Amino acid sequence: QIQLVESGGGLVQPGGSLRLSCAASELTLNYYAISWFRQAPGKEREGVSCIGSSDGSRYYAPSVQGRFTISRDNAKNTVYLQMNSLKPEDTAVYYCATDWGQRCPPGPPQADAWGQGTQVTVSS
Repeated sequence: QIQLVESGGGLVQPGGSLRLSCAASELTLNYYAISWFRQAPGKEREGVSCIGSSDGSRYYAPSVQGRFTISRDNAKNTVYLQMNSLKPEDTAVYYCATDWGQRCPPGPPQADAWGQGTQVTVSS
């Protein structure tokens, strides 16, 4: 049964912005580090970002550093990915996920539990 649910994807022009949301059912997301991944058709899955549960840790892939911001609202049990200055190469299905740990790993994240994904398309 799906417990992590992504939303907020859509079609935007290059240079535009989107905010993705990751919500949970029967989970309290503030207990866990939450990561965002993306996968374009025919391409390898890429770890995009991670936010720790309480230690303030953050991870951003070099390809999104300076353009994307990950945050969380514990009262709303939601994790966000604000995506600015979007590029066509950002086009992918975006997934939120967790490995059930409290801290982000030192490098790109891995995960055990996944949402269903939300499509982001950046095109003119």
